[in-house]
Amino acid sequence: MSEVTCVPYLIRWAAPPRSAAKCAPFPHGGGPAIRQMSLRIAIAAISLIAAVLSMFVRTAAASEGEEEARLLKDAQATFSPLPHDFATHEFPVTPERVELGRQLFFDPRVSVDGTSSCARCHQAALYATDALVQSHGARNKVLLRNAPTVLNTALQFKQQWAGEFENVEAQATHALNAPGLGNPDAATALARINAIPGYVEQFRAAFPDQPDPITAENYGKAVGAYERTLVIPSRFDAYLRGNTDALSQDEQHGLRLFLETGCADCHNGAGIGGSEFEKFGVFADFRKQIGGNPDDQGRFGVTKDPTDKDVFKVPSLRNVAMTAPYFHTGTVAHLETAVRVMARVQLDKTLSDDEAKAIVAFLRSLTGTRPAGFETAPMLPAGFVPYK
Repeated sequence: MSEVTCVPYLIRWAAPPRSAAKCAPFPHGGGPAIRQMSLRIAIAAISLIAAVLSMFVRTAAASEGEEEARLLKDAQATFSPLPHDFATHEFPVTPERVELGRQLFFDPRVSVDGTSSCARCHQAALYATDALVQSHGARNKVLLRNAPTVLNTALQFKQQWAGEFENVEAQATHALNAPGLGNPDAATALARINAIPGYVEQFRAAFPDQPDPITAENYGKAVGAYERTLVIPSRFDAYLRGNTDALSQDEQHGLRLFLETGCADCHNGAGIGGSEFEKFGVFADFRKQIGGNPDDQGRFGVTKDPTDKDVFKVPSLRNVAMTAPYFHTGTVAHLETAVRVMARVQLDKTLSDDEAKAIVAFLRSLTGTRPAGFETAPMLPAGFVPYK
């Protein structure tokens, strides 16, 4: 019995017949004409498949490119890159003020017991936080809330969780006799500064038009000038400027979810937050989710307006992956948990595991490189200040 060749067998995407008897029989090899025809059919079929696949690839690539462009456009309409610094006409960033402010920021001798400084709650190794549930001030006094980072903080429209201060200068001025430094009054702190000769010279250089420049207001202006230089952009800034390769596909997917879920309704602008007040717990009691001090009622403590109960400043999310624990309570250890809590109590949404992880992936892209001048403490002017 001679072998047969079935021409349709050469077209591999077609299901083979149940019996070769259903195919037209040809003597083995089918003859030169039949073999040539079969080869032409096979080549044509392969070419057709390649053309179809190429069309699918081009269509998919075009669709992906269009979506990438739409996402960038949406992001640019919602956020903006960080500026070079946060100087204003009222609060300029001069070299003399910045250097003086940097030294004062790190100097514990301004505190009531010589142990505390701005850097105690805002440590460079912890992205300008202290990683405590509640910060500790002079004489180890436990403070009311978790310390937010000072990196990029001068961009925000108010300072501290309840917006107690208009700007970083006002906050620094107040700190002289607040629990963090522990002085009974600003005069006590200024007397210590006056006792250090190097500071007397530096204040004169920073405020040359004033006969007696060592004042509480100028202390705040100097520290504030330094904090206005603590600008740390991230890969997300490069993305906003048009470099879509700056974010991975996972991070871009998280960005899309961040926008579509509603997170960007409050967390927007250059700071990705920090530009408004919002009630914490719109759809659910946040204390049932994360705990916290029931006596801390947010902005109500500042204004005494009943409508401000549990109203807080929307925090900036820049560097958020590096600044645990989270919220003003400092009671949430993990970023993914914080994202789920916010979705639940602010947006009345329950995120899936994949959604929460994707948003966290995007938030990690907001981590910048710490400024070189912040990573190491400066050499401080010599001088001894006695403490009682």
